[in-house]
Order: sequence, then structure tokens, then C-alpha cells
Amino acid sequence: MKLLHLDSSILGPNSVSRALSADIVARQEALHPGLEVVYRDLSTDAALHLSGAHLAAWQGGKVEGTALGADLAAGSAYIEELFAADIIVIGAPMYNFTVPTQLKAWIDRVVVAGKTFSYGEKGVESLLPKGKKLFIASSRGNVYAAGTPNTALDHHETYLTSVLAFIGLTDVTVVRAEGIAFGPEARETAISRAKSEIAALAA
Repeated sequence: MKLLHLDSSILGPNSVSRALSADIVARQEALHPGLEVVYRDLSTDAALHLSGAHLAAWQGGKVEGTALGADLAAGSAYIEELFAADIIVIGAPMYNFTVPTQLKAWIDRVVVAGKTFSYGEKGVESLLPKGKKLFIASSRGNVYAAGTPNTALDHHETYLTSVLAFIGLTDVTVVRAEGIAFGPEARETAISRAKSEIAALAA
């Protein structure tokens, strides 16, 4: 089995989402001995933002410059890794009510018509193999869970689960630590609760 592990927080060792995603990976390794892990740190090795030059190259146009060529190659690798993975683990903090731009850049490389989805007579069809499992390690400073006053401001988990479902990743487990900006005690309580959920994950 193969696992694709993505982190996107800019906070390095102080990141809650990184700590949780690492715990999820460790739990999956315990559940699946011999699991092969591919890791990408999207914060330190970020893709370029999508541009007209990317679209032109995808349509057969000339690749202008080595930076664009390298970025196109990275995008192809992202898709290959996604196809190969049985399990995907994404560390996704909330920044300004949504996902980090580094994670959005990855999404723009893997949600590609003709590559990971297609439009047909019945509408949208995923091109990813079925049966993949997705884990999202979510961290938020405020509280946005359903039924709270800030629910309408959540363009973070709602966006991420929706866009990845669009390409067929519908078996999703979200492990969430929120309210972590409410002080040290609230932070530790949220992290402890999330870690307990991870420890209880079954195969």
C-alpha cells in the first residue's frame, strides 16, 4: 500500500496541522505494516500559482522558461502520486477562512479536466481509481463547526472536501483541532481531543 502525505502549514514545528498529520501517518503505518509513504511539504516546495502560461502549455503551446517547465513536471508528479496512493493525508490549517495558497496551488495541479475528472453525458466523472481513503488534519484558531455562529465563514473544510470529492475522493475523515487561538488551555484541549480521535482510527 502507498500513502501520500501533504503538509501546507507555514508554521514549521509550531504547526498543529503538521503534528496531527504526522500522527495520522504514524497510525496508518501501525495499521498497515510495510506502508510506503511519499511526503511533500507544500510550504517549503510550493508550486507556482496557476497562470495563462500553464494553460497554454497544457493545450500544446510552447513552454516558456525553465521555471515553468519544472513546475509543469512537478504538477505531473502530483497527479501520478495521487493516482498511486491508497491513502492520502493532508495537513490543512485555516488561513483567512480557507486553505493556504500553497495547498490551493497543489489542488490546481491535480483537479484537471482530462486527467483526474472528465465531463461526459452524465456530467462529471472522476478518473481516479475508486477506494482511496482521505484524511484531513484540520486546524483552526476560531470555532467553525456546524451549528456555531461562525459556520458560514468556513470556506476551509467545506471547500477542501468538496473539491476533492469532485475528483472522486469521497471516503473522508476529518480530524479537527479548532479554537486553538483561545489560549494555551483551549489549544491543548483541542489537540488532545484530536489525538485521541487519531489513536482510535481503525483500518
